[in-house]
Amino acid sequence: MDITEKSGTNQYLTFTLEDENFALEIGKVREVLDYTGITRVPRMPDFLRGVINLRGNVVPVIDLRLKLGMTAIEKTIDSCIVIAEITIDGELTQVGALTDSVKEVISLDSSRISPPPRLGMKLKNEFIRGMGKLDDGFLIILDIDKVLSEDDLAIVKDSESAELPEKDAKEAGDAEDGEEDADDSKDREFPKNRPVLDLDAPDPDDSDQ
Repeated sequence: MDITEKSGTNQYLTFTLEDENFALEIGKVREVLDYTGITRVPRMPDFLRGVINLRGNVVPVIDLRLKLGMTAIEKTIDSCIVIAEITIDGELTQVGALTDSVKEVISLDSSRISPPPRLGMKLKNEFIRGMGKLDDGFLIILDIDKVLSEDDLAIVKDSESAELPEKDAKEAGDAEDGEEDADDSKDREFPKNRPVLDLDAPDPDDSDQ
């Protein structure tokens, strides 16, 4: 899903980890999926939960809570995978980030975003782009490119070569076969990896005009 047209400098996708509100710049987010079946990759660190088949592409999935020093995410009805883009060796790579829940896309004026405090934060300051001020509190705006270290990025890159189970591999082949017909690909269903938040959807307010 391409959301380039909606990527404004002050637009953010908000989500929760434990009891904290977080956000990512919308330009870094591709789509949001249900918590789907994740294939474990042997000899990988705990934060790398495995890989998923996303329309024929092998996408690594990380547990954001573990990377940020929290307890591991447990699957609930609200759990989601945020597909984000990070830069590895100068190339854009898609990675899935497990979250406890996804809330909404919001707009924040730059005047309502302040630098992270030097003290009192559980997270490393280099992980944080800023603190967004909301009417009912604050949210932490993450820098997804800084959350993963160079060693982590190398591990994520290696996981992309993982082999999918036979069933997922067949689905990947089916997806590739359908790329020649753009209209057919739009109708194909991916029940294990379906978007739960369509960031391309038109604003309801616009339809009334």
